[in-house]
Amino acid sequence: MISHPNHYFDKLTKSLLVDWCDGMIRRQVNDPSDSSRHGALICPACSHIHGRCSDALYPFLHLAHVTGDKKYLDAAINVYDWAENNVSQPDGSWTNDIDPKAWRGTTIFGAIAVAEALHYHGEVLDDERRDAWTKRLDEAVGGYLYRDFKKIDFTNLNYGMTGVYGFHLFGRLLGNPKYTQRSEQFAKRVKEFFTQPNSLLWGEGKPNDNRSGRGLLPVDLGYNVEESLGGVVLYALEVDDQEMLDLAVKTLNGHLEFMLPDGAWDNSWGTRSQKWSYWGSRTSDGCQPAFSMMAGYNPAFGTAAIKNAELLQRCTADGLLHGGPHFVSHGVKPCIHHTFAHAKVMALVQDKMHAMPKVDSITPLPRQTADGVKHFPELDVWLAARGPWRATVSAYDSIYKTKKSGLLQQPTGGSLSVLYHEKVGLLLASSMARYEMVEPLNMQPQPGEDFPLTTRVESRREDGWYTNLYDLTAEVTAKDDGQKIDIQVETSLQDESRNKLAGDDSACELRYQFSGTKAIISASVSPQAVEGNEATLVLPIISPSGEEVRQVSETRIEIVKPQGIVVVESNAVMSINATEKGRVFNMVPGAEAVPILIKLSGDKPMVYCQISVLSLPK
Repeated sequence: MISHPNHYFDKLTKSLLVDWCDGMIRRQVNDPSDSSRHGALICPACSHIHGRCSDALYPFLHLAHVTGDKKYLDAAINVYDWAENNVSQPDGSWTNDIDPKAWRGTTIFGAIAVAEALHYHGEVLDDERRDAWTKRLDEAVGGYLYRDFKKIDFTNLNYGMTGVYGFHLFGRLLGNPKYTQRSEQFAKRVKEFFTQPNSLLWGEGKPNDNRSGRGLLPVDLGYNVEESLGGVVLYALEVDDQEMLDLAVKTLNGHLEFMLPDGAWDNSWGTRSQKWSYWGSRTSDGCQPAFSMMAGYNPAFGTAAIKNAELLQRCTADGLLHGGPHFVSHGVKPCIHHTFAHAKVMALVQDKMHAMPKVDSITPLPRQTADGVKHFPELDVWLAARGPWRATVSAYDSIYKTKKSGLLQQPTGGSLSVLYHEKVGLLLASSMARYEMVEPLNMQPQPGEDFPLTTRVESRREDGWYTNLYDLTAEVTAKDDGQKIDIQVETSLQDESRNKLAGDDSACELRYQFSGTKAIISASVSPQAVEGNEATLVLPIISPSGEEVRQVSETRIEIVKPQGIVVVESNAVMSINATEKGRVFNMVPGAEAVPILIKLSGDKPMVYCQISVLSLPK
């Protein structure tokens, strides 16, 4: 027997698909007497049933076809029937939640799931059921979708970009040229939505063409790589549109700059980073189809598909994908939404495995081999690489707005939004300045204290919390002499309403330096700002519960990781913020951290800390 040329990727994605589908079946309600629950997938983390759980019908039907096991066929039929009984609307849509007034734009994703299930595996359904599903799909496409998806950019761009592929698929499956024409109409506009010079997809904002104070457009890495670019690539390959394929190569290369060496998507800076889950974004599908199907153009795309799938596997426990690397260690339950969304992607790459180019992880990712500093002017984000260090610094000021929440604050203000070391992995990550459940039915409550994971300077006073995290006008300069990278930030301490500390007291300087052996973070404030007040450099070092933390002296803390000892040394007294579990945890990006605090004072208005990694004793 000749093994598949993509044997490892085939085995990895198949293993995830089976594990996740079995995990979902264990949470599927089996109570035919109650149509409001029978067939639904119960979420361990949320008190409600997710209206989109019927997307799981596609991966279920795939396994029913491939394995012949009736449990998968039953699961597919039951979850489809649940949706028809509970979220199906007269206009052909399916609502995102069990409320007839809920958002129905997600119908595009449900319709694609039904279409792919029918296209690849419809033969396992009996004739009557297959005809009923096909008729229902036509009602969704010809009704709600054709009526409301008139322009590619009618809302956040991931809907229209997914629609480019979706309408083509619907037209082909249902034999209706009207749907194919809508796809072609959308496709003509695809090239309008890419930044210069790095070809990043923009359009994830409110409104989606909103310009920030710096004149920057809204870009979100998570939605781009896990949703929108998949639609572009799948369409371009289906119709063999070489111009769009060339554009796809450019944009995939641009986005790939942000993948960390462990397969994580560094969406610390994105406009919708409130849904950053380290491996991607909370309710999107996954990057595997776009990157694996394009690996023939750049083999590093295959590396990305594999490394991200391996990360998904590391974030999976008891058959469900968890929303970050430390859910299990902190005792946080997983939302099932991640699993049914990402299971669709694993089914699709399985169904396309026969047509896939060579996919392996031999070619390194850009960030594995990077050296120096790269500025992304369309984001005002800097990526730094020197020796074992990988860092992200953000002054991106495109802020996502919602009616309910107002301004949502991803890391900005020249914050060090990611620090990664090739030996011990992630050391610093970022969260929202204040965790906000922008989409209450699509996000999980923050367990325990809302402690931001972003490295920052802060001053907590009677009249509020002042920090550089709220400064949209920070100035960043980066220098590289070939030995040391030196990034300097001029910023100010502001509250959530952009009010500065009185007078010159708000001025703050941050400095990040990276050499072959160490990373140094410095912070200084005006002496007036700390005279009789309190300011702190906050350094939450990423570390799951179970890793030994030892304070060797007032100015040295060590964290023992499996691959090395992280040493933090300072010129000032350091303390660890007391917590119930010995760690803070933030839903963004689902990580635990040791919250190290370094006080600035009138005697010491400038502090620094040095981070280095020692080998474990043999």
